Order: sequence, then C-alpha cells, then structure tokens
Amino acid sequence: MRAAIRRAGTRTWDRFAASDPGLLRLKAGLRTVGAIVLTLVVLALLGTGVTLMVAGAMAAMVATFAIREKEVRGQAITLALGLPVALAAMSLAALLHTLVIAGDVFFVLLIFGAVYSRRFGDRGTALGLIGFQVYFVSLFVHATVPALPELYLTLAIALACSAVVRFAVVPETPQRTLGRLREAFRARFAQLLATQMELLDAGPEELDKVLDDLRRHTARLHEAALMIQGLLEEGTQSAAAAGLVQRRVADAEIAAERLGMLILNARSAERADTLTMHLPHAPVPATATRTPAEDAATVTLRRDLNSLLLLVARRASDDRGTALAHVRNRLLGYRDEDNLPRASSVVQDVFRGVGESARAVLGLRLALDGPQDESDDTPATTRSREEFDAEDLAIVAAEEAEEAEEDRTGLQRPTTRAACQVAVGSTLAIIGGEFLSSQRWYWAVLTCWVVFLNTASTGEILVKGYRRLVGTVLGVVAGVALAGLVGDHTWPAFALVLLCIFGMYFTAPLSYALMSFFVTAMLGLLYTLLNTYSLSVLVLRIEETALGAACGIIAAVLVLPVHTDRRTDEQLGTALVRLRDVVSAAVEQLSGGPAVDLLGKARDLDTALDDLRASTQPLTHPITPLRVRRRTARYLVALLETAAYHARSLAATAELVPYSKTIAADPRLERAGRRIGQNIDLIVARVLEESTEGEVESGVSIAAMLDAAGSEALRSGTVTFRVLRHLQRLDEGVVGIARPLGVPVASPKGGSKAGSGPQASGAADAAAARG
Repeated sequence: MRAAIRRAGTRTWDRFAASDPGLLRLKAGLRTVGAIVLTLVVLALLGTGVTLMVAGAMAAMVATFAIREKEVRGQAITLALGLPVALAAMSLAALLHTLVIAGDVFFVLLIFGAVYSRRFGDRGTALGLIGFQVYFVSLFVHATVPALPELYLTLAIALACSAVVRFAVVPETPQRTLGRLREAFRARFAQLLATQMELLDAGPEELDKVLDDLRRHTARLHEAALMIQGLLEEGTQSAAAAGLVQRRVADAEIAAERLGMLILNARSAERADTLTMHLPHAPVPATATRTPAEDAATVTLRRDLNSLLLLVARRASDDRGTALAHVRNRLLGYRDEDNLPRASSVVQDVFRGVGESARAVLGLRLALDGPQDESDDTPATTRSREEFDAEDLAIVAAEEAEEAEEDRTGLQRPTTRAACQVAVGSTLAIIGGEFLSSQRWYWAVLTCWVVFLNTASTGEILVKGYRRLVGTVLGVVAGVALAGLVGDHTWPAFALVLLCIFGMYFTAPLSYALMSFFVTAMLGLLYTLLNTYSLSVLVLRIEETALGAACGIIAAVLVLPVHTDRRTDEQLGTALVRLRDVVSAAVEQLSGGPAVDLLGKARDLDTALDDLRASTQPLTHPITPLRVRRRTARYLVALLETAAYHARSLAATAELVPYSKTIAADPRLERAGRRIGQNIDLIVARVLEESTEGEVESGVSIAAMLDAAGSEALRSGTVTFRVLRHLQRLDEGVVGIARPLGVPVASPKGGSKAGSGPQASGAADAAAARG
C-alpha cells in the first residue's frame, strides 16, 4: 500500500514537473508571495498603517519579479542598486505631487528611460522597471513630502525582505534550476512516449486527438530542451560539460521525435508525411491492415515501448538490481539487424527507433549522472558505451552567438523605437486618462506600458491589448465578488491578495489574459483595503484599460511602426538563414569538411524558429479576420519546424563523422547540400525583397546519388539511408516553402518528382517515408 502511494505521488509530481519545467513558475510565485508576506509581517510589527503596508507589499513584489539575472552575485548587485533608484523615484513623485504638468512630463520621461534602459541587458531592464513601478506605487498611495521618511523606511524594508526571501528562503542558482529542468525533460520525455504508445493502438476516430497530443508533447519536450540549453553555461562546471549535456539532450529529443514518426508510419496504410507531425489539423493518415506476423510483432513492440518508458521514467538513483539493466540491454540490441523481429520493414523501423531511443536515454544518464554499473552489459550495450566515450573526447563547448541588435543604431535599435513609441502612447494615455478620471488616470498609462513589454510589432501589441482587456473585464467581475466577500476584514483581504499574486506569476507564461484577470481581482481587494472600493472604480478600471490599450496601438501604428508583415518577413528570413547554416555545415562535414560547432548552429536555428512563432501569433490568433493568411502562416511554420527536425538530425549524424569507426564522409553529398543552400538563399532574397531573380531548383532524387553503392546502402535503418532521407525531406521542404511565398520553382531535371514539395513522390520517397 505504501509503495502504491509512493508511486502515485511520484507520477503526480512528474506531471507537475513536466507542466512547469524547472519549477520556474512555482518558484517565482512562492518567492514573490514570500517577500510580500515577510514585508507585511515586519511592517505590522512596527505598527504601520494600511497605506504603508500596501506600498510595502507592492514594492516587495516589484523588487522580486524585476530581477531576472541568472547568477546570484549579479542579482545581489542589481537589488542593491534598486534601493537608491526606488528612493529617487518615490522622492520625485512626492515632490511633483502637486505639480500636475511637471509631474506628467517627468512621468513620460521616466517611462522613456525605463524602456530605453533595456538595451543594457537584464540589469538595465530591472532598474528601469523598479523606477517606473515605484513611481506608479507612489501615485497609487498618493505619496507626499511629509510622508517620505515613512515611505523610505517602507521601501528599505521591502527590498531587504525581498533579498532575504530570494537568497535564503527560496534560493535560486543556475545549477539548481538546471537540475530541475533535467527532471522536467525526463518527465516530458516520458509523457511523449506514453502518447506514442496511445498512437500505436488508436482507432480511426481517436487518431486526430492522439496526433494533437503528440504534437503538443513533442513541442513541450523541445521547449524543455531549449530551456536547458539556455542554462548550460552557467549551470555546469565547465564548457566541456555543457557541450556534453547539450549533445545528449539533442540526441534524446531527436530520437524521441523520430520514434513518433516511425510509429505513425507503421500504423498508416500509406506514407505519412513528416509534416503531419508539425502541422495542426493535418490530414489523418488511413490505418493499415495488419498481418498475423505484424500483430505478433506489435505485441512485442508494445512491451518494448513500456520498457523504454520505464527506462525514461526511472531515476538513476532508483536503479537497483539487474532487471533494469536487462531491459536496457534488450532494447539496445535492436540496433543490430540480427535482433530485429520478423515483421514488415516499417515495423522493423520502429524497433530500430526503440533501440536508438534506448541509446539516447543511456547517453543522457551518463552525461547527467556519471558512470553506471557495467557488470551486466551485453556486447550491444558495450558498443554504445564505447561510442559515447569516443564522442565525449571530441565534444567542444559552443561559442556564444553575437547579439543581432549590436548591428543596429539610432532609431532602428528596437529599444530606442520601443521607448519612443511607449512615450508617445503614455502621453496620449495621460491626456485621455485625465478626461476619464483625474485620480485614476495612471491605469491607462500602466496598460500602455504593459502592452509594449515583450512585443515587437503592431500586430503583437494589438493581440496583447485585446488579451489584457478580456482579462480585465473578467477580473472586475471577480473583484466585485471578492470585495463583497471580505468586507472590512483586513487580513482575509491580504490573504486573497497573496493568492491573486501567486496566480498572477504562476499563470503569466501561460496566458496573458489570466494574468490580467488576477491583477484586476487583486486591485479590487487593494481598493477595499484602502477604503476606496466601489463598483464605479472597477468600471473605471475597464475604461482606463481600454484607453491605455488603444493609445498603445495608436502609438505603435504612427510612431516608427513595425508592421506585422515586415516583422514576420524578417524573422522568416532569419530562420531560413539559420536553417541554411545548419544544413550547409552538416553536409560539408558529412562530405569530409572540417568539424564545426553544429549543435551551436542548431541551437541558433531553434531560437530563430521560436522568434518566428512569436511574430506569427497575430496572424494565427483566432481574432484575425484573414483566414487565408492564418493558414499560410501555420503551413510555413510547420514546414520550417519539419525542416529544422531534419537539419538537427543531419547535424547530429555529421558530428559523429570525425571520430566514428562506422560512419565515413562521402564527398558526393556536397552537391545536394550546395543546391539546398542556394535554394534557401534565393527564398531569403525574395522574402527580404533583395532580389527577384532566379528559380528554386528541385533537382533529381537525392537517393539516386548513391545508386552505385548498391541496395544495401539504401536499406532502411542504415546511416546512409538516414542521411539521404533527411536530405530528401529538406529538399522537399525548401521547395514547399517556396511555393506559398510565390518563389518560382524550376521543373526537375531528368523527370524526377523529388522536388515537387512536401507531397512529392518518387523512388526515394517510398523508402524515405519509413523514417
């Protein structure tokens, strides 16, 4: 009974860890709430009034969430610098309290400076945010010069309490965060495998839902991998260790995604395109009819997928006895052709994928947990360990990518443009807010400020303003209910405020509308504490929010605008360039060229893809009236995600060439890589309107390049087959990207159809479909 409870608790915790990678949202919520609670306790012991307690709570909240630096030393320096910034902001707000015009002018200048300071990195962003928010707090509590001594003491206590909670109560270091992210990656890997098992047996009526789940869990595993990569340099003891972990995480991600594609293809009556794994609402492949031999193999496959899930879900510290070692040895045995069960080639491909996934899990454990017990190893397991040892000797740390923003100057710098836009928008919000209310005008300014945070185009600002307005309306309803519930009871109101703050930080990365809901509900409770609550105040909150969002949108449209189309084209061009870099470097290394940092280039591609997804959100949001553009944007992003998967797989294979005994370079691949790179360059020139010349060349089937090597080279499961399959898919994907962008495609030479897009046919396609 006790063991069952423990297993249930472990499963529950794994699901939670997977939903919150690294427990970052939980830690942020607990740290903020803890700082506020400690501040309120200290101020209560000093006998301060409710107004100062509200000011202290808000200052503690600001000092906690504003700091985003990774190293503890940097966090301490920024927090120390935040105190004089906060004191200066409070002093100026009190001095300008009765000077309306001067106060408004200074507020606009402060907003400009706070946004412009983002160009100085995390510290500049944090100090600018502290200055703006403390000035806002002073307006909220009506700070005056006589009250400054008490307010100074309150700010000092708030920042000190924030420091205590950050560094002592809920400490955070890159090493600890990286450790939790590893657990989140393991949990998400297990979730993806469980979904792949559902895919194996899903009926036609269930397949659509299972495919949606598979896409979601694949994307979540990729998200966890990117988060791990972002902390490797700070969270590991050396650059070599960081490079090792990065390689093993990338191997596991690629193996997991490939296994899902193999299972989908094995249960399909016809070729399942790789695009199906990345395009929402893609056509569902028809289910194949299984033969008795395949049914028997499916029973074995189901058992082995369960075993693989056990390997992934079991922590290294829980490994006891020899049972798990025997399971691992059996799965690794599928890397040898002689150990594959009797079945069709597509089903055998799945067993090969299981073997590669087991190898990736072993490599991940060796990288994260150190050497394992080798006493029960079989020859297949020993071979895998020797391969890892050879790879480890050749891994080098990735170099930091240069910031693209350094190439821009003047008004073209994103921080300068955003500062000008938000300053103009805030000026309009102040003027309009004064007409609505001379007491609450600053809510319009706050909304205008917020809609510009983490946005880069007019469309993004429009979507964010819409979400904030929806969340505010719902929050007003909740605020009315909560204010009526607490009445004149101070401490219950503070308790609900804390719950709202925790909800605000826990849901912020998931839904901006939810975060706005909790913010507005919290404000209703704060007004109750300040004895200024009324229904008209909350209605005014909606009006000021709508006004602030409108002012932000007007400023974004009129002042140095960045249109959504232009932003999307820039990000699309960047993603395509990064794709070309990865493919060209990988093919060059596969052709015998020098070794380069392929995983670093793949990481840059993933970052560019994330930026592209963010820039296309206004085009794919449900409120957009342009349905055709929405479908086109989704299709292009799915094509790029598919191409990125094949590029990452090529890079992972290419990195083995310099030190592998079984993988040799082949100069004949260089021609295909050169053509794909030239095609991508042509598309980029068309997207960025640099040139309209030239046509995309689809060329002959890539599989034909190695016909002289014989059928054995093209047998499914061999390294040659994988390389050709990935090149074939990349070739098709690039042509598929060209078509919706209006880039002309030349007819393939030699009558081959290999370049006819994602749905291409041909001799190689029939074989490549198995991967």
